Amino acid sequence: MRNIVALLMSFGLAPAAWAQTADWQKTWDETLAAAKKEGKVVVVGSPHPEMRNEIIPRFTARFGIAVDFIAGKSGENVERVRIERSSGIFAVDAFMVGSSTSINVLYADKMIDPLLPLLILPEVTDGAKWKPGKPPFIDPDGRYILRLFSTIDSLVFINADQVKPEEMRSVDDLLNLKWKGKISTEDPTIDSGSGGNKAVNFYSQLGPEFVRKLYVDQKPVISRNRRQFADWLARGTYPICLTCRVDETRPLQQAGYKILTIYELSGLRSRVNSTPFTLSVAGKAPHPNATRVFVNWLATKEAVEIYSRGDDVATLRTDLDESFLDPAAVPRPGVAYPDDADPTWRSTEKLEIGSKIRALLKKP
Repeated sequence: MRNIVALLMSFGLAPAAWAQTADWQKTWDETLAAAKKEGKVVVVGSPHPEMRNEIIPRFTARFGIAVDFIAGKSGENVERVRIERSSGIFAVDAFMVGSSTSINVLYADKMIDPLLPLLILPEVTDGAKWKPGKPPFIDPDGRYILRLFSTIDSLVFINADQVKPEEMRSVDDLLNLKWKGKISTEDPTIDSGSGGNKAVNFYSQLGPEFVRKLYVDQKPVISRNRRQFADWLARGTYPICLTCRVDETRPLQQAGYKILTIYELSGLRSRVNSTPFTLSVAGKAPHPNATRVFVNWLATKEAVEIYSRGDDVATLRTDLDESFLDPAAVPRPGVAYPDDADPTWRSTEKLEIGSKIRALLKKP
């Protein structure tokens, strides 16, 4: 026994942690029994079809626990939760929201509890199952916000019937006057949206003059209707899209539209992101055991793969086949990418640049 303890210590595992791991089945069974008595878990997240069509049906069938899913824009839903909590109403158990909302609101305002101590299942707690060598948390404490995905961010989408691939090799090609009035994007002045993320990336690497030329001189069409962009792109109404989504353009490609996703442009470093969500647990969760079952299962290979295939995103698990993804979307081992989910970037640098962009584009 002494030799076993010494071995565990050499790997940074205290005997108590080992005992907890060894007893995982008992802990899991007790948690699941209590969760079934609670009956449901309440989750806030974006309206991804994977949640409605696969996650909720599988989870409920597997564990006998209902999922009350509050779908919508993360920022708006979290703000409603904040107002409820200030009135003493604690109705939400877990959050599946973007890294910006997770870091700048949920974590910053102490609306969430540590998630790390809630992990039970061996395929979730085993560091060998994760590319970073341990369950990947992005908050400064390494305990609150679990990250399941890391994908190279698409830089631009083109309709190849109107934009030849060789015409979009460099980031400066976006400034070609040929494309004036032919580019679409989400609003670049909104911090938490993909339009703001894209604009901040351009500003941080290329400076304000590039941003002014792209968003002012090139006269892009700006919309907040996310699903409209893919339709515009396919029809050629706006043959260049800065903020389309792979999961929305893929069906159009399969239907025969010549849409290309570009992940690399010379003159611009590729970034990684945590799309489609990061995972956290609400403070004072009203259904703590059901919440624990839910977050454990959501981090398993089965659940993560549902989102990986549905959203065309690379994951941080080591046991998933990602050969169906565009190789350009999968981060290469050993490469240090700028990370859109980095807490310092999200909580300070990105917000400062976003303020400069609004001033540059004359938005209050």
